[in-house]
Amino acid sequence: MKLIAYPLAAFLTFFGIMFVVAGAGGRGNVLTIVVGVILIVAAIAFLWLALMKPKPSETTLVQKIDLSGDVNIEQMKCRSCGGILNKDSISVRAGGIFINCPYCGSAYQLEEAPKW
Repeated sequence: MKLIAYPLAAFLTFFGIMFVVAGAGGRGNVLTIVVGVILIVAAIAFLWLALMKPKPSETTLVQKIDLSGDVNIEQMKCRSCGGILNKDSISVRAGGIFINCPYCGSAYQLEEAPKW
């Protein structure tokens, strides 16, 4: 966009100034002054459009876990101390489920046993 807008703005500004100067000369024609001002305004509009920055788009990231087989809801317990884990004790990083026990401080990755 800038590659086209800058030369076009320079072209329009040059001819706009030429029209204004010609209209303000000895034979002062109001129409040539109006055309010159319109060309200068168009040049400013092209520069403004070229310098405008596009708004960054917002991206929403949704992470889903696809579990194989049937899943029954039950309380999760720490495999070290048997303490009941809550949602803050479980985190998902790089596709793996990690457990941090708030009672005994143990940390481990939850691994699903093969179904075969």
